[in-house]
Amino acid sequence: MRTVFKLSRLATTVSGINRLRGPTSHEPYLLSASTLPPPRRLVHDANGNGNRINGLNSNPVVLQMINYALSHARSQKSDESYSQGMLVLEQCLSTQPSDGQLAESWRGVSLLAMSTLLYESGNYVEAIEKLQKVENFKNSILGVRVAAMEALAGLYLQLGQDDTSSVVADKCLQLCEKHKPENYKTYGAVNSRANAVKGLVELAHGNLESAESFFKGLQEEEGCTGSAALSYGEYLHATRNFLLAKKFYQKVIEVLAEQKDFSDMNTLGSCNMALEEVALAATFALGQLEAHMGNFGDAEEILTRTLTKTEELFGSHHPKVGVVLTCLALMFRNKAMQEHSSALLIQEGLYRRALEFLKAPPLESEGVETKVDRTDIVALARGGYAEALSVQQNRKDEGERMKRWAEAAWRNRRVSLAEALNFSEPSNKPLVIDARTSRTM
Repeated sequence: MRTVFKLSRLATTVSGINRLRGPTSHEPYLLSASTLPPPRRLVHDANGNGNRINGLNSNPVVLQMINYALSHARSQKSDESYSQGMLVLEQCLSTQPSDGQLAESWRGVSLLAMSTLLYESGNYVEAIEKLQKVENFKNSILGVRVAAMEALAGLYLQLGQDDTSSVVADKCLQLCEKHKPENYKTYGAVNSRANAVKGLVELAHGNLESAESFFKGLQEEEGCTGSAALSYGEYLHATRNFLLAKKFYQKVIEVLAEQKDFSDMNTLGSCNMALEEVALAATFALGQLEAHMGNFGDAEEILTRTLTKTEELFGSHHPKVGVVLTCLALMFRNKAMQEHSSALLIQEGLYRRALEFLKAPPLESEGVETKVDRTDIVALARGGYAEALSVQQNRKDEGERMKRWAEAAWRNRRVSLAEALNFSEPSNKPLVIDARTSRTM
């Protein structure tokens, strides 16, 4: 089926871009500037070396093509729409010159957008390859390379490749140190991101003391926004500094409410560190925080809103929907315990759907070496489900099997499964689920 778009301005601006062949059609389709979002500002100040780079704003066509490709791919979330989005981005990349800092930076931005589409379509291998290309650009603006390395670390965390995520985070810090300028002001935001990436990796590994050393000072850093502010908020949350954590979560939500991807060099994001995912993850973290503080009414409202948005972004059966459902079920469990009520039917329904979307392996896999994505989330869901079944006389055996599986699968080094399930106990360590990486912190 032919896709037709009107294009006039884009066609006259970039030679050869006005006729692209659809991936499943023998007919060309036209792109239209009238259907593309208005050009947005990518860079507003200077790079890490203090060189003025406002010249990036003189290339609105690239921003239009990126915005269009992302919007079109996400509008249908089909193989065809993602293929068409990639085709636009490949054309965008091919039009960029190969020499010079600005040219290489624009190529990097295009590759960041391509990696995001590949990640969203489930092609992690090629997404990582695109990010590695940007990481190895020697002349690109610092913020572009840091964005690529941040996304690499995030993907490796999501895939459970913890050692590799740590190596990437270390390289990101070394890169920023190497390009540290005399004028710190324009460098601060990028450096905050590099430190926050390493802090997030250490937090995911359960190393709170090590994480603290990288988050230290971010509270006073004006440029600590977006993904960096969220990671710092999660650290504060895990260490029971609830009020300051809430402040940072709200800051992320407010700042990113009007921002779009690729509109600002300091907040460039890709893959699970893209701005939409960061904003969603901040809302999710805020919902968890309200539950940990015993504000279950607010927690339910925020987590329900997060669920709706997650379904809109990823589709109603995506594993990330299962992550949110798991947290909702845990919230209802702890709410019922505090109120001395029962919500077994609600919990059971939520856990069952969560495990379905998380693609949990059969219970018969207990003791068998099986690769499980989002292992700790699946263990949380199974552990909570097991408790809901254990109070039902005719399902106790099934509950015991689930409990054994969950305890064997649990990997978090800082918080036990029992502590994670019973977070309303004041003495227990709060467990934070990072929605970006689907990891427990």
